[in-house]
Amino acid sequence: MEEEREEYLLLSGIQHFAFCPRQWALAYIDGVWEENFLTAQGRLLHEKADDPWFNELRKDRIISRSMPVRSDRLRIQGVADIVELTSDDNGVSVPGKKGTWLLRPVEYKRGKPKSEDCDKLQLCAQAMCLEEMLRAEIASGEIFYGQTRRRIEVSFSETLRASVLRIVEKMHEMFTKAEIPIAKREKSCRACSLIDTCQPGLNIRTGKVSVYIERMLAEDDSDKQE
Repeated sequence: MEEEREEYLLLSGIQHFAFCPRQWALAYIDGVWEENFLTAQGRLLHEKADDPWFNELRKDRIISRSMPVRSDRLRIQGVADIVELTSDDNGVSVPGKKGTWLLRPVEYKRGKPKSEDCDKLQLCAQAMCLEEMLRAEIASGEIFYGQTRRRIEVSFSETLRASVLRIVEKMHEMFTKAEIPIAKREKSCRACSLIDTCQPGLNIRTGKVSVYIERMLAEDDSDKQE
């Protein structure tokens, strides 16, 4: 059973992969991660939302925090920041809770809404996991942004769902091959916590960065011995 679980990728990586496949590969394949001011803000925001022992009851709604989610079809697993459960006769059964419920995932993000779909893709993947786990249908969810202090609604369209499937397939393929994409310098690189490790200006093509660094150090030692 443990061997099977190792094949499951972290759902949180979908947002990273959509933003930059190389960033995802460095973090999830090469095991490299560094924190900067922006990632620290995001971590603290999630810590406020993520309390796995806390369920808040509001009239006919339950606010469930840090709910584990998993999809055997997509082979991904992770944690949903918040899942709002609303009592409804047309809802589904939820383990440990009486009655039937409509589900609505809510993701917490630092900053403000993005023009890209990376955050929406992560939220949609959470919904797809919940649908599979609980045999539910989830039409939409919400993303709360810390900078604007507002939520935006995300519709889980067929187009968005298809994008999730495509990205997850690419993630599994890259993970299996242990492939690190070529470094490309973009405007977004300046805000990336991995810019010093990534070194987009060096044009490293494929393979683990750790292997590249080891090779460079070996060449340096060789030059010193000569």
